[in-house]
Amino acid sequence: MVANIKSFPSAGCPRRKSNTLRTFGLVMLFPLIPSVRAQDTSAVAMKIDLIAWGDSIGGLSLKSAGKEAKVTAHSFSYSTPVAYSGPVILEIHKSGSDNVAANDKISDEDKSHELSPLIVKESKPDGVNQGPAKQGLALELEKRREKDPTLVALAALPASGCRRATVLLAPAAGSTFTAYVIDDDPSKLPLGQLRVHNLSPLTIAIRCNGQVKKELKPRDTLLVPGKNGQLIYELAYKLGEEWKMQEDNIIPVRDAEQAQMLILKSDNSFFTSTDGSTGGFLQIATLRRNPAQQAAAEAAAQAAGKGR
Repeated sequence: MVANIKSFPSAGCPRRKSNTLRTFGLVMLFPLIPSVRAQDTSAVAMKIDLIAWGDSIGGLSLKSAGKEAKVTAHSFSYSTPVAYSGPVILEIHKSGSDNVAANDKISDEDKSHELSPLIVKESKPDGVNQGPAKQGLALELEKRREKDPTLVALAALPASGCRRATVLLAPAAGSTFTAYVIDDDPSKLPLGQLRVHNLSPLTIAIRCNGQVKKELKPRDTLLVPGKNGQLIYELAYKLGEEWKMQEDNIIPVRDAEQAQMLILKSDNSFFTSTDGSTGGFLQIATLRRNPAQQAAAEAAAQAAGKGR
């Protein structure tokens, strides 16, 4: 049972290990950009990770510099990154399932993101006239699908200075997906710090390492430093006029890693443990990335490929 709270528990309150923490990746959410025609002449080069908001999505492909890179978007977690070079408006195609279960059992909770998209703010990239966010890309997607029905999503990538992006695919009508772009460039998240994302529909409050609590409205983010390789947090959410305690816990925040916490509301099976429990009213997914280890692994893979 979740207890109503007037304030956070004291620093001496016993803490528990959460079963809901999972590996995931998210940094700063970008809004969907509707005026795609003006952006088609722009080109970007970056690594892209696709993530499914719901069940895994197989058979996806990105057209990068004349080549087709195939990928599977896993549920709330990273798949293999794809090197992309092409228009700033990314086309995501789908053909078959690539041996992944069909995405036909998406929960009502996850489908709600089509109606309440994860748009943080209305921004205006250089040289782009912006209108209503979701309508623009949705209309453009509909037009392009008349010529190529394998096209299932459009994503407006960060236009400059971004070396890596994450694209979160939420289910939409007609077997398509609404794409939410995350600027995942390493410069946006310093090593040894944690970025908290409130992607739930509720206001939350979080206190980290005994500091003053911070309230985050839906779509707000908070960057906090780790302490001695970890972060102690207390998390609550506001339901109606009452504050309810979600959990108090400890999360590793290592000096060599980028760490992030995604707080959301989902009844997807990804968050269900073997005993059927979900660990709380809200769900929590976490990301860890060690840039040095990733660079070394990629260099080794390239060297092995050249040696064949």
